[in-house]
Amino acid sequence: MRTSPHILVVDDDAAIRRMLESYLATQSFRVSLAATRRECDAILADNRIDLVVLDIMLPDASGLDICRDIRKRVPVILLTALNEEIDRIIGLEIGADDYLSKPFNPRELVARIRAVLRRSASGLADAPVATANYHFAGLIADPVSRILADSDGTVVNLTSSEFGLLRVFLDRPGRVLTREQLLDLTHGRDIGERDRSIDVLVSRLRRKLGAERGAQIFKTVRNGGYQLAVTVELRQRQP
Repeated sequence: MRTSPHILVVDDDAAIRRMLESYLATQSFRVSLAATRRECDAILADNRIDLVVLDIMLPDASGLDICRDIRKRVPVILLTALNEEIDRIIGLEIGADDYLSKPFNPRELVARIRAVLRRSASGLADAPVATANYHFAGLIADPVSRILADSDGTVVNLTSSEFGLLRVFLDRPGRVLTREQLLDLTHGRDIGERDRSIDVLVSRLRRKLGAERGAQIFKTVRNGGYQLAVTVELRQRQP
């Protein structure tokens, strides 16, 4: 029997915790609450958490440090103050899947939670069935294991969001994709068009693929968006 996604809300503001506990429950989520890093770590150790909603400012730790430590185990959505643009960008650079500025509409948070959960569970909803690996620019991307490696087997460590965006491009080589289209394909239609995460994710992919090779793979199209500018070949995976 399929269980409801389990969301951990980590915020030292009791009013926000109570509000999100009540609202997320009405949206068929199971909810756990933490006010400190210590409580957060204890809940993560004892429960299977599907996603963490994490405030950047906590009394005993920085949310950015927590995000850095847990991002490979569980998706993270950061909550930030409206004027904390630098923290939002840093959060995305270290692997957060999304962010939302306070004050926020809980309906928007739910939309973002569902979008991140979809990406984490199955990559892209509209992507082809994963029966082959993507070969491009001396790299191999496995859509099942979500692992990217070069030709000698060295793994390029990507977050879930980075691999999800890369696969969007791999499924559409040569096509110019606007930021709005990329947001739609990776986050879902409920995410605001002003979200800057696409630019940050492309920058991270370029860096991780190597400055020279990454720049050649992803072309920035003025007043257009981004384009995967290399040939992509699908090859059946070895059994």
